[in-house]
Amino acid sequence: MADASLTWLGHASFRVDAPGGKRVYVDPWLDNPKCPDAEKAPERCDVIAVTHGHSDHVGSVVELSKKFGPVPIVAMVELKGWLKLQGANTDDVPGPNKGGTVEAGGVKFTLTNAFHSSSDDGTYLGEAAGLVVEVEDGRRIYFAGDTCVFGDMSLIGRIYSPDLAVLPIGGHFTMDPREAAVACELLDVPRVVPCHYGTFPLLAGTPEELKQLAPGTEVLAIQPGESVAL
Repeated sequence: MADASLTWLGHASFRVDAPGGKRVYVDPWLDNPKCPDAEKAPERCDVIAVTHGHSDHVGSVVELSKKFGPVPIVAMVELKGWLKLQGANTDDVPGPNKGGTVEAGGVKFTLTNAFHSSSDDGTYLGEAAGLVVEVEDGRRIYFAGDTCVFGDMSLIGRIYSPDLAVLPIGGHFTMDPREAAVACELLDVPRVVPCHYGTFPLLAGTPEELKQLAPGTEVLAIQPGESVAL
């Protein structure tokens, strides 16, 4: 199998290159101010996974699905249905809900709890969710999505044992570094990639703060366009 990697595309957008060769986009908003120009026109997209319905997480979903579709979309059942109404070129399989595991392109996806909102112009798009992505060789990434810290992150760590977690740290709309440090402890995860910071001045949390507050966790402060091995 090929090497597997996680690439940050700015804000909360990521690309997962799975060892089986599939390319997964998570919360793709490729027009975000931090997305590198080289990443704004993908060459392929095999699966799209979305944590919730805010525009900074679904911004490029319809466009990607039309360009490369039909593309499987993994999202809460209400959100996936809404994306189809917006013109997304995807399959007719209903989206999952929390706790259920689905497979797309040989990669497994499980929606977990998260505490946040999820809507577009007042349209209810299901609850916000986190996401556990398990690639073909069993390695797992936990995307917290937009959330505050919550005690049941310990259950996510216990059940799924992620090898890597992606946590928001910007504050205001999500966890700040102080809460993210507690999330690291609850998840008992060895490595963390911070996101959802620095896109706008309002998102003021920094990886340096997280490193100070979570000394037992390896904080991988990559730049947009950079990758880490899974």
